[in-house]
Amino acid sequence: MAARELDDILREVRRVQIQARRQVNDLLSGEYASAFKGRGMEFESVREYVPGDDIRTIDWNVTARSSSTFIKTFREERESTIVLAVDISASGAFGTSERSKLDLAIEVAAVLMFTAIRNNDKVGLLLFADDIVRYVPPRKGRGSVLRLIRELLTVEPIQRTTDIGRALQYLGRVHHRRCILFVLSDFISQEFSRDLAIANQRHDCIAFLLRDPREESLPNVGWVAFQDAETGEIIEMDSSSSSVRKWYAAQAKERDDRLLEIFRRAQVESLTLRTDRPYSHDLQRFFLARERARS
Repeated sequence: MAARELDDILREVRRVQIQARRQVNDLLSGEYASAFKGRGMEFESVREYVPGDDIRTIDWNVTARSSSTFIKTFREERESTIVLAVDISASGAFGTSERSKLDLAIEVAAVLMFTAIRNNDKVGLLLFADDIVRYVPPRKGRGSVLRLIRELLTVEPIQRTTDIGRALQYLGRVHHRRCILFVLSDFISQEFSRDLAIANQRHDCIAFLLRDPREESLPNVGWVAFQDAETGEIIEMDSSSSSVRKWYAAQAKERDDRLLEIFRRAQVESLTLRTDRPYSHDLQRFFLARERARS
């Protein structure tokens, strides 16, 4: 990598770092900690069974080697493990306002990363398209987060389709302990509902649905050509026709309603983030709602 390119990347890392820290300091740190406190239980020791103990906690290995029955005891984990699964398929390059969907995913991921390290959590990163592009196991510390942000800033959207199911299956193979999993994607993907439900049984899955306004409505600008970034297919539409604009909006609503139903059935919390508006207040409201639901 040329020195000039490296300098540009380091400047961008610094910019994202400053912006993310501002969001964390002003809005998110308290809500984040409350929203994810008491996430799980960690094995601590074994002790003899006494009447009234939950029989599901019996340690059969220890019990088999002794004349008494023993149970496992647990303590609440004070630290969480965060994994950010970021979709870097070609459709993420789309954006008609200040940023693309991938730009938005990178900014939101950076905020979550810096918030996590303030909470002393481990943070990992999974980049995917139709297959796994890169997996960085969760680690603690500011240095680790800066490396992850650099990974995100140097990534280019891949001219491939999206397979969220494959990404979730991969995570299930490489990460066995329960974690908080943020999936940042436009969810324009092959079928993934079953894999999402399974992943949410093992982990605490949260879907961040990335959207651009032009995916939801067409401006009245006459004939326009659309090219699918992932398949290359080109479709022409007459946006001056009110019936075409209504059909387009109806198709977009039906697609997103279908996604929200998938999330509901899998019992996965979701938040829609848009390229044309600030995301910090949406994140804050999401964390506050989660905190209230858990209290």
